[in-house]
Amino acid sequence: MTLRWGIVTAGKICHDFVNAFNSYPDKGDQVIAAVAARDKTKAAAFAKTHSIAKVFDSYQSMAASKDIDVVYIGALNPDHYELAKLYLEHGKHVLCEKPLCLNYKQTESLIRFAKKKNLFLMEAVWSRFSPAYIELEKDINAGKLGDIQYVEVNFGVPIAAVDRLRLKGLGGSAVLDIGIYTLQFAQFIFKEEPIKVTAIGDLNEDGVDLVDTVILDYKGGKKAVLIINTQVRLWNKATVYGTKGRATIEDPFHFPETLIHVDGTAEKIPLHTSSIPYNFENSAGLVYEAMEVARCIKLGLKESPRMSHQESLLLAKLEDEIRKQVGVHFDVDDQEYP
Repeated sequence: MTLRWGIVTAGKICHDFVNAFNSYPDKGDQVIAAVAARDKTKAAAFAKTHSIAKVFDSYQSMAASKDIDVVYIGALNPDHYELAKLYLEHGKHVLCEKPLCLNYKQTESLIRFAKKKNLFLMEAVWSRFSPAYIELEKDINAGKLGDIQYVEVNFGVPIAAVDRLRLKGLGGSAVLDIGIYTLQFAQFIFKEEPIKVTAIGDLNEDGVDLVDTVILDYKGGKKAVLIINTQVRLWNKATVYGTKGRATIEDPFHFPETLIHVDGTAEKIPLHTSSIPYNFENSAGLVYEAMEVARCIKLGLKESPRMSHQESLLLAKLEDEIRKQVGVHFDVDDQEYP
């Protein structure tokens, strides 16, 4: 049975997701069936670019459609919670862009609702499905790096002037936008909650963090140091240090094409190509999260073992703590959720 995707909004990340999906030759029995946006003209243009058959001029109308099985939500951060609830309420599985929600309370509420509806829900942390991450994990599990002691991750891109990043009303925050990738990498390696979080940051005039430095302390003296910067481009790599040596996920670490193993050999893992340009670096890798969603739904799973609900809850908890320490407060932080 064909898995039918609906795309929620017609923005840049949705363009990249659909482009990656449509240009991938081995995606199996799934299809992009529809797109919904508040601006039907924009949605129609999106559908034409990507050869999508159905256009909805409201999120509600696509939610009510019986021709959609699962949705990909690429809306602005403040809309994630309500849109995900809308589609879950109407019986749709949900893949929602990161951050899943603005804070822990929303995240916990949404996950509880998905469980109540008995539907699949996943935060779109596409990095987890990178072939390079999978190969690194194999090396670690085989003991090639020894006992992991230290992780160092940099992510810097000059996006401080972009509205979605700089405006608090749009859920702006360096840690929620790009910092989440550094946090998930630390979780991916250590697979436990840190015992201490230390964060410093610089805020703009709207009270949004633009630069963050985060230290995560784990049991046994293990550490992760995360550098997050929206003002300059950094060498965006992730390095894992163990008692037998180090391995490096090369730039861009959030979806890389090169893994440097502990013996110094560089493994190239190229992505598939598309005739249509992408908006963001290495977005071809977005197809891997779609493949995981399809796999999980086919097996009847309600969450992915590679990006579980517990992972999203821990991410949200860490993001809340970092925002608290650097002084970023959202109005929704004062609200309670059922």
